[in-house]
Amino acid sequence: MGIFIEKSGLLTTVQDYGRYGYQNSGFSVSGVMDRRSAGIANALVNNSMDEAVLEFLLMGPTIRFKTSTVISLTGADFSPKLNGQPIENYTAIQVNAEDVLELGFAKNGLWGYLAFAAKLDIPMVMGSRSTNARCNIGGFNGRKLEKEDELNFREKIKHLPNMEKRHVEPEFFGDKEKTIRVILGLQKDLFSEEGIHTFFSETYQVTEQCDRMGYRLEGPAVAHVDGGDIISDGIPLGAIQIPSHGKPIIMLVDRQTTGGYTKIGTVIGVDIPVLVQSAAGTKLHFQEISVEEAQNLYVKQMEDCDALLANLRKLSLWDRIKQLF
Repeated sequence: MGIFIEKSGLLTTVQDYGRYGYQNSGFSVSGVMDRRSAGIANALVNNSMDEAVLEFLLMGPTIRFKTSTVISLTGADFSPKLNGQPIENYTAIQVNAEDVLELGFAKNGLWGYLAFAAKLDIPMVMGSRSTNARCNIGGFNGRKLEKEDELNFREKIKHLPNMEKRHVEPEFFGDKEKTIRVILGLQKDLFSEEGIHTFFSETYQVTEQCDRMGYRLEGPAVAHVDGGDIISDGIPLGAIQIPSHGKPIIMLVDRQTTGGYTKIGTVIGVDIPVLVQSAAGTKLHFQEISVEEAQNLYVKQMEDCDALLANLRKLSLWDRIKQLF
């Protein structure tokens, strides 16, 4: 028993932290767009942070529970309702069999996450439960969820201890201007000094041409030394491609494994969630930082995550007593 999809939403898929080790065979990493939000959702229901969740875009699904468990919702605010009554985001919520969860349109941000203490019973494909819809592998039958799909749980977890502590302050993604930090790449010499100055001093806007593969930006053209085409090479998460037209394209989780456009740099991992939760029209400013600074920011984020997990898993005296009976 698990969940029944009454309405599928715009784009709802099963995702975890991704499928690694297969890019040399042409398979994208896939996985959640916003690791931070998905990880917090899992932490709130006592899962490992890379456990599979439901990810949804712009308009969320309506779900009927077929068994009791504990859930949490993070990421963009989709105005969640349980049995018609509003519930909180970034909070562990008890649900029972035949309860109905309704998710509306995103009020700020783009991507939302739903985690289950009972864990989705989705088979591992090449080490991951993530959906790669382009290759029709992973997730639920290799595709987005549709009306009347049924997904089972793989564990029977109906309650969690320490429920009063299973809440964190919701994040806000609706800022109209954001600063995205970037490490200059090995191909920086293929851009003119003027082009690099333009990239870091001008303002760019997120366009509506955005998906799990990449985000296209609008703004002043970034000048090359001699065109934007190169021999195809590997594309990391957050790579900022600049084709000959000079407009940046930031490559994301469903990106192709190789590409033949020059890359001016890479968005640091800590700022990927900031980027992907940016709606069309959001203004972006790019700031150059060093590899060492990016690593320090990542370490700080991991320390914050460890502290969150430790706090959520710290049982009260009453919880310890209840475990004895």
